[in-house]
Amino acid sequence: MSTGIVVIDIQNDYFPGGAYPLTGSESAAVIARGVLDTARAIGTPVMHFQHLATEPDATFFVPGTAGAEIYPLVAPVATEHHLTKGSPNAFIGTGLEQLLRDEDIEHLVIMGMMSSMCIDATTRAALDLGLVVTVVHDACAAPDFEFEGTEVPGASVQAAFMAALRDAGAEVLAAADLDLDFDFDFDHIPAH
Repeated sequence: MSTGIVVIDIQNDYFPGGAYPLTGSESAAVIARGVLDTARAIGTPVMHFQHLATEPDATFFVPGTAGAEIYPLVAPVATEHHLTKGSPNAFIGTGLEQLLRDEDIEHLVIMGMMSSMCIDATTRAALDLGLVVTVVHDACAAPDFEFEGTEVPGASVQAAFMAALRDAGAEVLAAADLDLDFDFDFDHIPAH
């Protein structure tokens, strides 16, 4: 079964100093970089997604702003696909499904941001299409939430969404547990 790596919305606005920082974004990016380095070394196809918010009242990922740019540590290289999207589901309006068919990819390894929105929507859409999905939970990040007076820390949001995706049929693993001939060496990852 052919595998593809899907990197979703690891963009500057999700990091400290950005318009919508997430809990754990920096560590998730470092781990995502480790996955990317290994994928590149073994020739696994990689698809990067960049969300561009075109709504008039958008507060982050506004096109043309530094916050909308892909975080430099995980920026795509020339041989990788770079797609933009305007919906949480990376299959909507991007040509992703056709790209996967063209490259005979049946297994997606998904990582990125944010777990409670775009990771969730894309993973569920991929499962609905009959794809095999692995979510790299420690290469994902989530926001702090509040609901009816209850504060929900980002780590709890992350855990709840990863548990729900596993329950929906995705394999949810730490990067170090991926069984894709990956050999992680996080010591050589450049700092950002």
